[in-house]
Amino acid sequence: MKVLVIGGGAREHALCRALSLDPEVTGLHCAPGNAGIAAVALTHPVDPLDGTAVAELAVALGAEFVIVGPEAPLVAGVSDAVRARGIPVFGPSGEAARLEGSKAFAKDVMAAAGVPTARSYLCTTAAEAAEALDAFGPPYVVKDDGLAAGKGVVVTADLQAALDHAASCEQVVIEEFLDGPEVSLFAVTDGSTVVPLQPAQDFKRAYDGDEGPNTGGMGAYSPLPWADPKLVDEVMETVLQPTVDELRRRGTPFSGLLYAGLAITSRGVRVIEFNARFGDPETQVVLARLKTPLNGLLYAAATGRLADFPDLRWRDGSAVTVVIAAEGYPESPRSGDPITGLAEAEAEDGTAYVLHAGTAAAEDGTVLSAGGRVLSVTATGRDIPQARERAYAAASRIELKGSHHRGDIAAGL
Repeated sequence: MKVLVIGGGAREHALCRALSLDPEVTGLHCAPGNAGIAAVALTHPVDPLDGTAVAELAVALGAEFVIVGPEAPLVAGVSDAVRARGIPVFGPSGEAARLEGSKAFAKDVMAAAGVPTARSYLCTTAAEAAEALDAFGPPYVVKDDGLAAGKGVVVTADLQAALDHAASCEQVVIEEFLDGPEVSLFAVTDGSTVVPLQPAQDFKRAYDGDEGPNTGGMGAYSPLPWADPKLVDEVMETVLQPTVDELRRRGTPFSGLLYAGLAITSRGVRVIEFNARFGDPETQVVLARLKTPLNGLLYAAATGRLADFPDLRWRDGSAVTVVIAAEGYPESPRSGDPITGLAEAEAEDGTAYVLHAGTAAAEDGTVLSAGGRVLSVTATGRDIPQARERAYAAASRIELKGSHHRGDIAAGL
């Protein structure tokens, strides 16, 4: 099968890496891709937000299956444009992707489906925001209603900072703070059947000890040795299946990857947010452990045949990924610097490898930084300590001027 992946980050590199190892995939393309993806797939220049251009590329390549990676193209309706050309797509419609594109819409769906989540207010004026913040008290949680590349959420004890963030957004959701650890759980769905993957945990803050500003994610690990073994079943019953059922009831079935960001609070599991695509960097560790060939799973979802798909198989052990970020990330990342040590970082047995996020290739083949989160160094091991040791050993071999990474990903587990 000839497959086209849309996107150019570490999530798409993880997807392409898994697909390149899948015997079902006879031709692999990615648009626009990056310097690392180019090693496992043919890359093509395209505006991923232009549904017509993406659909025309898919037709020109003879693609039999398209996988849309990032959220912005999904919300823009790129999946709809490709489906209109008769090509199966993994990724929800633009209407269903509002589950991520609008936090207010997601709250409405959760209320109708009886999904447990934080109490919240939708605010469109400074006065409404101030009233909502006063009602909940600190720590304040202020979320941009629209897409913000994982950086639209401010959690702070500083009232002025909360007010300032609310003022910078056209519309915000202000909600109660949820205590307890956070968990990411992905589920593949065809709009009716829901198949959960294994949970992961990511690290949002820029610096060690969960200090600094929110980012798109600085690292992740899977599985979660501390989590209740019944967690996935509980989330399936109370969150994932009810949400998919409610969207189908509304006439906007959700087919693709449903990502539940969860808080394990003192009052039970609560949904922090939904995403309409694989998360980054959690995808890197989840796919590192998935033994079931990826293409067949995603194609079954895209073609409405997930109910007949065999149970998923998983590799033993654990996976850890450490994100290497550019100098100045997340506020003002520097780009255009050469990256060295990439080959030295990768283990011959595949237990450590580098997934590219913000990279580009110079004319002479030199790999250059081209984004905020530049690389995801991923490793597997018999347990989290071994996977963690391998990931950090690999990261230490990479050189990028001014770069930084957290030193406490999956520490103490």
